[in-house]
Amino acid sequence: MRRPLRRLGSLLLALTLLAAPAAWAARVTVSVDGIDGALKDAVLASIEIRQYAARDVTEAQVRRLYQRAPEQARRALEPHGYYNAQVRGELRRDDAGWHATLHVVPGEPVEVTALEIALEAPAAKLREVGQAIRQFQPKVGQPLDQAAYEKSKSAIGAALTETGFLDARLTVHRIEVSRRDNRATIRLAWEPGRRYRFGATEFHGAQFRRGFLDRYLPWKAGDDFALSKLLALQRRLTDADYFAYVDVEPDVEHAVDGVVPIKVGVAPAKRTVYSAGIFVGTDTGPGVRAGIQRRWINDRGHKFGVDTLIAQRLKTAAVTYGIPYPGPNDRSFNFGANFRDENTATTRSRTFGLVANETRQWRGFTRTVGVHLLTGDFTIGSGPAAERGNTTLLYPQVSLSRKQGDDPLFVRHGWAFTVAARGASAGLLSQADFGQIVADAKWIRAFKGRNRLILRGSAGVTWTDAFDKLPPELRFFAGGDRSIRGYGYQTIGPKNDAGLVIGGKNLAVASAEVEHYFTRNWGMAAFVDAGDAFTSTADFRLKTGVGLGVRWRSPVGMVRVDLGTPVRDSQRHGVELHIVIGPDL
Repeated sequence: MRRPLRRLGSLLLALTLLAAPAAWAARVTVSVDGIDGALKDAVLASIEIRQYAARDVTEAQVRRLYQRAPEQARRALEPHGYYNAQVRGELRRDDAGWHATLHVVPGEPVEVTALEIALEAPAAKLREVGQAIRQFQPKVGQPLDQAAYEKSKSAIGAALTETGFLDARLTVHRIEVSRRDNRATIRLAWEPGRRYRFGATEFHGAQFRRGFLDRYLPWKAGDDFALSKLLALQRRLTDADYFAYVDVEPDVEHAVDGVVPIKVGVAPAKRTVYSAGIFVGTDTGPGVRAGIQRRWINDRGHKFGVDTLIAQRLKTAAVTYGIPYPGPNDRSFNFGANFRDENTATTRSRTFGLVANETRQWRGFTRTVGVHLLTGDFTIGSGPAAERGNTTLLYPQVSLSRKQGDDPLFVRHGWAFTVAARGASAGLLSQADFGQIVADAKWIRAFKGRNRLILRGSAGVTWTDAFDKLPPELRFFAGGDRSIRGYGYQTIGPKNDAGLVIGGKNLAVASAEVEHYFTRNWGMAAFVDAGDAFTSTADFRLKTGVGLGVRWRSPVGMVRVDLGTPVRDSQRHGVELHIVIGPDL
């Protein structure tokens, strides 16, 4: 009987000893006053005692940690320029646990009184390096900020590397602080070393003939080395749509006499791409689209594509053949044939077209210069008063386009602009003289979180004495999903004597829209659209549509469902439904 009792007593004693710390252990809450913002965050992140806010600590531990806290707080303020801070505090305990309070008086910040950056020419004279030096922070007269100092120091080093000084070495990096005078001197010095140059470029894994990819190089052998040019090559090869993998690396280990060979590894992408989809648009009706793109058809990188669209009121087919001439301007020659069969409430047309053009990058724009041949039959209106015609037009066309957006799937900050000019002279394969300029613009800006402002505008002007020879594709109409919502597709424009809309020579349409998203994917919109298609300024009659819509960021793209109604139009009433699926730009 004694042995079981003895064991029971030992067990109770052990449990008592294990439980004893819980009787005198507690958690700590820490507060800091006298400073706010980044200074307060820096202090709280640096004092060890704050780590025990979520776990128990003994009295001996808390007192030892509290004694270290003032010095830790003072050191935490030094990178922000406060070298003479005073910190006092108090530590107390109650039933809830330990409470540590630090009272901080930061004092005056240290001011930079001298900034010395030593860097020999020619490195110091380069634009990128000079800009990094001029933008150095903190400047003389500003409070010392070591985070800004480190960032600026790294920026100068990065500029040296970018411009080919791959052996640049920071030899002096010192901040001299006088606590008594609250003054600081910054001293920096680099030894730039030699400036490297581009050597030979080797491509590995390409499916093209030797020399074809050399056209993508934004440098020549012997040019000064620049990291930005390596990135430009990576971007060009990726945008060419030939490769699933692109890796551009300077082979610095094998550089000889300052000449760096470049190694480019690529892997072919899937050669043939098939696409198909179902769409709904109130202008065209429901439909399907399909396409085949041959990313390259030979070892010279030529491209081939077929696209078809079959909708309730629109059928199109297009064949294209592209010959790329990569280089500084990324030129390409393109040839195509297309067929279009459109049957709307106002027009019916069947046209066939041929096109040959050249595209290239020009001052930030994509410039296209080409020749179009358009022929076909068309009917505008219906019944005995319908206007019927047959036309053939051969005309040159020049266009400039550019777009920029932060996210192609959902643009928060972006814009797009396109302008085109075309014209023909009666005679050789053309049945009419005409000239035309068309411009479209769109601007998107997010504001206050989940809101977007979208502005849009379209304008066009035509000069011709043979308007009846122009097919619907070259006439201007307003109304519809991408025009003035509240009106049906192509229902706004000049009318003939029978009251049928036949289209106009000119166009002016503008739109303003505000979107608000309740969740990441769902939102609503309010819009106002206004404008007209007209023959002369005397005929201009402003048409306005307003309405509300629903927005859904679906897996297949942005879906827009709008309800619009005309404003102050005695001849048009009711509500029009508009549905559009597609990207913002």
